[in-house]
This record gives sequence, C-alpha cells and structure tokens, in this order.
Amino acid sequence: MTATAAGLGEDGHAYERLLVPLVRDWSAIEEAALAPLLRVPRRPLALARFGLSALRTAAGLAESVFRGERARALLAGCAAHSMLPLERRPSAGFGLVLMVLGHRVGWPFPRGGAGAIAAALVGELRRLGGSLETGAPVESLAELGRARLVLCDVGPRALLRLAGDRLPSGYASSLRRFRYGPGAFKLDYALDGPIPWSAAECARAATVHLGGTLEEIAASERAPWEGRHAERPFVLVAQHTLFDRTRAPEGRHTVWAYCHVPNGSREDMTARIEAQIERFAPGFGERVLARSALGPAELAQRNSNLVGGDLNGGAADLRGLLARPVLRPVPYRTPVPGLYLCSASTPPGGGVHGMCGYLAARAALRDAL
Repeated sequence: MTATAAGLGEDGHAYERLLVPLVRDWSAIEEAALAPLLRVPRRPLALARFGLSALRTAAGLAESVFRGERARALLAGCAAHSMLPLERRPSAGFGLVLMVLGHRVGWPFPRGGAGAIAAALVGELRRLGGSLETGAPVESLAELGRARLVLCDVGPRALLRLAGDRLPSGYASSLRRFRYGPGAFKLDYALDGPIPWSAAECARAATVHLGGTLEEIAASERAPWEGRHAERPFVLVAQHTLFDRTRAPEGRHTVWAYCHVPNGSREDMTARIEAQIERFAPGFGERVLARSALGPAELAQRNSNLVGGDLNGGAADLRGLLARPVLRPVPYRTPVPGLYLCSASTPPGGGVHGMCGYLAARAALRDAL
C-alpha cells in the first residue's frame, strides 16, 4: 500500500487513511460484503465503518477524499466495474472492494486461461465421486424428473421459462420485473508484441483502466443509462500474456478489452475503443494482427445469462442488490421446494468470485439436511 500511496503525491496520506482500516478489517467485512444485504453481520462495527464509505457514490467519495486527478481516477476506474453511473449509490462500494482486494490478495488470474478454473472444479467434483454432463440443454425442469435438489445457474427470465407454471404468480411477477444494467462491447486481439504504453507502469499491470480523469470516466458510465454511447468510453484492458506465456505463441500476445454500452446495443464500438487505447499507447494499431468483436447480441448468444450484454446479471444499484432477484431473506431459495437460483442474478451479483453458487449451495444443503 505504501508504494501505491507514494505514487499519488498529495493524496498519498488520504489514500492510506481511507484504505488501511478497510484492508486491516477485510476478514470481518468480507463475509457481509459478499453476501445478501438482508442479514445480520457477525462484525457489525467493522461493517459499519466500511458502509460509511461504501454506500456513497464513487464521484462523491473521490471528490471529498482526494484533491488530485490521479487518485480520483484510480477510484473511479475501480468503481466503474459496477456498470453504474458514478453519481449513483453504491458505486463507491464496488471501487473500494476492488482496491482492498488489490492490497490483500492482488488481482490474480489463472495460468492458461479462465477455463483452468472450470477444469479444476470438475476435477475436484470427479475426485469426490460426482459426474458431469455437458451439451445437454434443458428446456423444462420436468426433464429432470424427481431430482431432490435443482440449482439453476440462470437468470430470472430463463428460470421463468424453465419452471413454467410451477412458480407462484407473485414470485413470477417479481422475476418479470427484474432490471438489467448496461451491456458490454468486447474486443479480443492477437498482437505481434506488447501494447506500447506511454506510461511504463501500464506495461507492468495485467489489468489496465483507460478513462483519463474522474469526469471522463463518470461521463462514460453515465451514457449507457441514458441510452447513449460514449465518444471516449471507459475501457477495461487485460494483457495476461505479459505474465502468462502459455496463452500465446512465442513473441506474440493476446489482449481483450471492453466498454459499457446501452443494454442490447448494436453499435460497433471498435473504433472508439481503439482510439482510447491509441490515446494512451500510440502505435497500438500497428501491433494488431487480428481482432474479434462481440457486441451485446453476440455475448447473449454465447451465454443466455448475459441479457442485453449485461455482464453483471442485473443492475447493481441499491434496489438491484437488495432485491436480487426478489426481496427475500434467502434469495437463492425459490417458492418451489428443492429449486434454487445460483446465478449472478443473486447476491452478491456479477464478478469472478463464485459466491452466488457457493451461497446457494449452502442454502440448499441447510434445507436438505
């Protein structure tokens, strides 16, 4: 943390005052931060300290705590993962969680690609005597016969389709009202060399946030909620081959990048994303060997849970976090005995954490035992 604070100049001490207590108390905060909001925390004082800042807007927190653009932009870039306008609560919470985790455990990624995580989980399942069947789409829960427990890793719309009239009308109506957030436009690149960043620090980071100032990032994240496409979008860039040479041939690199767009957008954002990368890495375009573009429609076609291209499985504002997908003490449990929902449309929402499935499984096991 000292190195980060030192790079923020006049805001170094303010950064430490904000982050040091949260990093120190993270083990007490983590359980509550990555779980349904409708529960009594075991460490309420630690959570209250976190909540004082986390429940604020990212723009408001950044402007009140920091003076310089560097620190404000750092918080804004992390908060933009929420896909919320930075003037909306609790966007600050998303930023703080990512910043705290950066100091506690870093922002790790799996060697060989994300599929390595799935392979490890399947290997453990089989070691324990379980089996796995893929490539067998289920069109109705009736196809599953008398399964004792069914955990559905699907969104509310898909659950309505699968369960049919088995769901009570009130619960079904709530699922139909579930709100989605902005979509994403993603680009995958094959490069003949690393991205030629102007800032040397970017060449040492697996994840880079491109957005300039707090004001620029806030304008970019506000646009999709207003049905607009930002001219200078906030772009998330991942350059894993700088650290994992198993992902590309010798001398070559892969990179992916995406920005946020209105839900269901069909706008091609390729030029605008590349202009942003070129802005901070002049000569980037000359490194591109090939590219693949996936807009919201293509993302949803590959994964039907990404409704309108929404990577978070639903809007992540306060209402979307409290009623995810409906307002219930145990949101994973449906009114149908033995039927549970475990997708990113349940708490704590989208992210590379696996907590939705973990918490749903715990709820199912408690009910079954």
